[in-house]
Amino acid sequence: MGLEELYPPRRLADAQHATAAAGLDALLLSPGSDLRYLTGYDAHEGERLTCLVLPAQGEPTLIVPTLERPAAEASPAPATGVRIVDHADGTDPYPLLVAALGGPVAAVGLADRMWAEQVLALRAALPGTTQRLASEVLRELRVRKSPAEVAALAEAGAAIDAVHERMGRWLRPGRTEAEVAADIAAAIRAAGHVTVDFVIVAAGPNGASPHHGTSDRPIGAGEPVVVDIGGTMPSGYRSDCTRTYVAGGPAPAEFVDYYAVLHAAQRAAVAAVRPGVTAEAVDAAAREPIAAAGFGAAFLHRTGHGIGLDGHEEPYVVAGNSRPLEPGMAFSVEPGIYLAGRHGARIEDIVVCTTDGVQRLNTTPTELIAL
Repeated sequence: MGLEELYPPRRLADAQHATAAAGLDALLLSPGSDLRYLTGYDAHEGERLTCLVLPAQGEPTLIVPTLERPAAEASPAPATGVRIVDHADGTDPYPLLVAALGGPVAAVGLADRMWAEQVLALRAALPGTTQRLASEVLRELRVRKSPAEVAALAEAGAAIDAVHERMGRWLRPGRTEAEVAADIAAAIRAAGHVTVDFVIVAAGPNGASPHHGTSDRPIGAGEPVVVDIGGTMPSGYRSDCTRTYVAGGPAPAEFVDYYAVLHAAQRAAVAAVRPGVTAEAVDAAAREPIAAAGFGAAFLHRTGHGIGLDGHEEPYVVAGNSRPLEPGMAFSVEPGIYLAGRHGARIEDIVVCTTDGVQRLNTTPTELIAL
């Protein structure tokens, strides 16, 4: 799979048409996933201005610092038809941006996470221009993954699965969460990721905190351990997978009982995924059996989040999201049960809605794993 398949030139034209339809004159995209989605350029984020100027009509221009022009030219961006313009240190780049727009315009969409200092500089450079969020345009383009994007997510899923398959090498009683996490982080890179985005190793009572992280607490024999890990592949696409383990002894009977409930709920939610089913219906498929077993209050978060070039993006699988699922939508299914002061469990797979159902991109067993 080449980068030209992941970052095809037609995306720029699609975004221009959507920009015009949204009543915007242009999108202005600083470094981040939107810029990479449209051009393939994984731009450095810093105080020097990098900005894709994408007019609703006309030539796209990528404005970069002079010292970063070689990186921009080596990226897939030139193949998409983007013109590259650079600015030297000590010069004001904002007149270049106004020129790329063809002069003052009525309304632009800014990258949602553009730095405030750049937003304010744009207000000064374009004082009569209304600023809106670029996600109004790009959300709908990004929410349905292409076959190449699904393949990239599957590659990421296989890479993180390979790390989970080796967990018995590191997760042992007496080792601290932080020691285990250091081994996992090295394995995430060795499995093909270019960055480690997060490593959660949460043992015993720490497992009751969904975003615990790690600590210097030793892992006890028979304690449940929640391991939630993910990273970014060279393609830019992300992995994210959670499994729950028990090492060195039998798990508490109470935990074994509610893990069975959780396992059934996660399987039910995955099975509920198909075109036309709403995101909130998938959330309900996970939540209802957990609530029926008396653990409703212990399921603290939404069932899932979209994934792609961002770890969290549309669609969100949560109560109140009545959007029907469509083929190509990729997201996590990750119900959890968390008993404060005792232990917790979570099972997470990345799945893709297909034309006739669902494809799991994480394929390791979801049963309770005894090491």
